Amino acid sequence: MTEFIRKIIPNAKDDVLAGITVSLAMIPEVVAFAFVAQIDPLMALSGAFIIGLITAIFGGRPGLISGAAGAVAVIFVSMIADGHTKGMLFDAPIENMGFFYLMACVVLMGIIQIFAGVFKLGRFVRLIPHPVMMGFVNGLSIVIFLAQVKMFSHKSLQISPEGVKEYVSTYMQGSELYIMIGLVLLTMAIIWGLPKITKKLPAALTAILVTSLIVVGFNMDVSTVGSYIIEGGGTGLKGEFPTPNMDLWKNLPFNLDTLKFIALPAFLAASVGLIESLMTMNLVDELTDTRGNGNRECVAQGAGNIVSGLFGGTGGCGMIGQTVINVNAGGRGRLSGIMMAVTLLSFILFADKLIEMVPIAALVGVMFMMVIETFAWSSFRIFKKIPMSDAIVLVTVSLVTVFVDLAVAVFVGVIISALVFAWESAKKIRARKRVKEDGTKVYEIWGPLFFGSIQAFNDKFDAKNDPESIEIDFVEARVSDHSAIEAIFNLVEKYQGEGKTIKLKHLSEDCKVLLYKASDKFHDVIVEDVDDPRYHLAANPEDFPKPLGEYNF
Repeated sequence: MTEFIRKIIPNAKDDVLAGITVSLAMIPEVVAFAFVAQIDPLMALSGAFIIGLITAIFGGRPGLISGAAGAVAVIFVSMIADGHTKGMLFDAPIENMGFFYLMACVVLMGIIQIFAGVFKLGRFVRLIPHPVMMGFVNGLSIVIFLAQVKMFSHKSLQISPEGVKEYVSTYMQGSELYIMIGLVLLTMAIIWGLPKITKKLPAALTAILVTSLIVVGFNMDVSTVGSYIIEGGGTGLKGEFPTPNMDLWKNLPFNLDTLKFIALPAFLAASVGLIESLMTMNLVDELTDTRGNGNRECVAQGAGNIVSGLFGGTGGCGMIGQTVINVNAGGRGRLSGIMMAVTLLSFILFADKLIEMVPIAALVGVMFMMVIETFAWSSFRIFKKIPMSDAIVLVTVSLVTVFVDLAVAVFVGVIISALVFAWESAKKIRARKRVKEDGTKVYEIWGPLFFGSIQAFNDKFDAKNDPESIEIDFVEARVSDHSAIEAIFNLVEKYQGEGKTIKLKHLSEDCKVLLYKASDKFHDVIVEDVDDPRYHLAANPEDFPKPLGEYNF
C-alpha cells in the first residue's frame, strides 16, 4: 500500500475528486458521533465544515482531513448532560444550557491547542515509539470497523415507565441483511477492482455512485443517509450557512464557575484532539514520504475549534479514516481538504435530498476498505521478530484504544516504552578499574548515568577497602539528570568521610556547574582538563533554518 501511494503525482483533479469522496464518507460518521454526544447532527456537520476548512488552509499537513471526530465527542457527553441540569437550576432557568457550555468548551479547547503550537509542543509527537504508532493504527482501525458494524442495525426510541428516553438498536435480519451485505461487498469489489482496469476514475467515488444508482434504479428499500439521520432523532440534512451564535453570549454566564465547569473537558478534548491529529499527521508522513509541521498543525486545529465554537459547531480534530480515504484517492494538496469542506457545506445547503438517498451500505463499504488498507497487517509478520517489550506495547496500545480511549492508549504506550528503555539503559552502566603506578585507583565509567542506573553505579565502588587516592573518569559516561548528580555528590561525601582523596575527571560543563553550586569543595575535587569533552544538546531541525554545518557550536 505504502509504495503505491508514494508513486502518485499530486494534481488538482485528484485533490478535487478525493475531497468529494471524503465528504460523502464524512457525513454518516459525523452524524454518528453527534448521536453519541446527544447533539444536533447539523451542529456536528457545521463543526466538520469549519474545522476542515481552516485546517486545510492553514494546517501543517496538506492532505490531512479534520472534522468532528468521535474521540473528542465522547469527552463532551457527560458535560453536556450536566450542563443541561445546571441550566435548569439558574434563577431564570435555561433549557439546553449544555449546548452553550459545549460551545464555550470548544473555544477554550482551541485556545489550549494554539498555546500548544506556540510553545512548540507538537515536536513531542516524535517521542512516540513505532510500536505505539502501530498499536494506534491497529486499535483505531478496529474501532472504525466496529462502528461500521453498528450500521447493520436500526435505532428505535423507547420510553421507560419512569419516562426515560433511550435509543435501542436492533440488528437487521433476513433479506434486508442480505441486501445490505451484498451492496457492501459490491462497493468493496469496485474499489478493489477498478484500479486494476483504469486509474483515471476515482475508485471510492465511483463505487458510491454505482451502488447509489443501483439502489435508486431498482427502488430498493435499504437504509440510507436520510433514514439513518431520522432514526437517530434528527430531522434531516438540510441546514443553513454557519453564522456566529449570538445566543452563546446572551445565555452563558462568563464567570469563574463556568471556567471551572468547562476547564477539565476542554483540556482533555484538546489533548485527545492534538494526539489524534499529530498521530494521523505522522501516518500521512510515512505514506507519502513527506514531512508535516506539527506545531503549525496545533495552531490550525486550535483556530478551527475556536471558530467552530463561536459559530455554534462542535469540536474536532484530524480523522484517520477520512485522511486515509483521501490519501488513497490521490489527495495530496490543501485543495483536497478545502474541497471536502466546501462540498460538505454544499451538500447541507443545496443537495441535501440527493445525499439523503445515498445508501449507508456504499459508505460502509468504503470504510471497510479503508480499515483493510490502514490496519498494519505487517505487525503479525514481525510479531516474533521484535523485542517482547515492543510486542507488548503494540498489543496494549491496540487494546486500550479499543476499550478505553485513544489518548490514554498513547500515554500508556509511551510510558511502558520509556520504562523499558530506562530499565535496559540502567543495565549498561560499566566501570573499568585499574591502579596507577602511584597507587591511585582509577574507575573508568561507561554508559548513561541517570535515575535508573544509580544503584548499579553505587555498587561499583568500595569506599572502605579502596586505597587512599581515588580517581573517577567520566569520559565514556553521560551524566543525564539530577539523580545522577546527587549520586556523584553522595559518592564524594562517602570517600571523604573515609578520609580518602577523590578526583573527578571529564565531567560535562553543565554537570560541573551544578556540583559547584552544591558545594565549594568540588573546586578541589573536579579536575579541569584541557581535553574535557564538549557535549551539546540534541537540536530540533525546525530551530535551525540553515544546514547545521554552517553553525559554529
